[in-house]
Amino acid sequence: MLGRTTTALAATALALTTLLGAAPSALAASGYEKGPDPTRASVEAKAGPFAVSTSTVSRTTAKTFGGGTVYYPTDASIGTVGAVAVSPGYTARQSSVAWLGPRIASQGFVVITIDTLSVYDKPAARGDQLRAALRYLTTSSAVKDRIDPTRLAVAGHSMGGGGALEAVKDDPSLRAAVPLTPWNTDTTWPEVTTPTLVIGAQNDDVAPPYRHARLFYGSVPSSTPKEYLELRGASHYAPTSVNSTNPTVASYTISWLKRFVDGDTRYSQFLCPAPAVGTTFNVVRSTCPF
Repeated sequence: MLGRTTTALAATALALTTLLGAAPSALAASGYEKGPDPTRASVEAKAGPFAVSTSTVSRTTAKTFGGGTVYYPTDASIGTVGAVAVSPGYTARQSSVAWLGPRIASQGFVVITIDTLSVYDKPAARGDQLRAALRYLTTSSAVKDRIDPTRLAVAGHSMGGGGALEAVKDDPSLRAAVPLTPWNTDTTWPEVTTPTLVIGAQNDDVAPPYRHARLFYGSVPSSTPKEYLELRGASHYAPTSVNSTNPTVASYTISWLKRFVDGDTRYSQFLCPAPAVGTTFNVVRSTCPF
């Protein structure tokens, strides 16, 4: 009788774990975790647990992209970290996405926010330049020895977001992509196998989500970990520096990078289950659990 009861309890526990997802402490560690156990407050904070330094990359030095700014944790004792390249949108410069540099770096990444060779570069060119910036980080930058070259990611705003999709299409080894209110004439991405978080904006009149972000998300294969969050009432420029205190964009971007660049399952709790439709999001889609 005791054996039957024990078996039944074990089966119930397994069913609940499958339904609800394992608790963060029960999930396997990747070995790349950085920083203390996260909380909702810590992923929304303007600064993470690590102090950040910066260095400038000139256009002349960069050559294959338009230069940029490197943000990196000053504490070398944390070991090698993942790296993220971030592109601005059409006609914009790195200043529009610069707020993401220290925000992400303070959570334990090297980040480069780039200028493009021309502010009029289209998404495919921006994708090439994002990958070029990552090559620069891992082979030529002053912090190249601080970076694990197998753990790289891309992000971008508008055409930079379209560029992030171009980058992961061309290089499936990239660990994560975060297109922010993305724009691209190519609306289908069946080639993308890189975990992708798409953030759209309900009132985007530059890249309306029904023509861009939603289509991009929907075309990424369901076998690829992906999530779509559409900001209620927000404009195309919600992810840029004019909204640099935006805790929603920051917290989900950081959580995505932590989960898929670092394999840090402590951050799964902020992604799965996907947030509910409500005052923050008007459309949410996800392939949870991951």
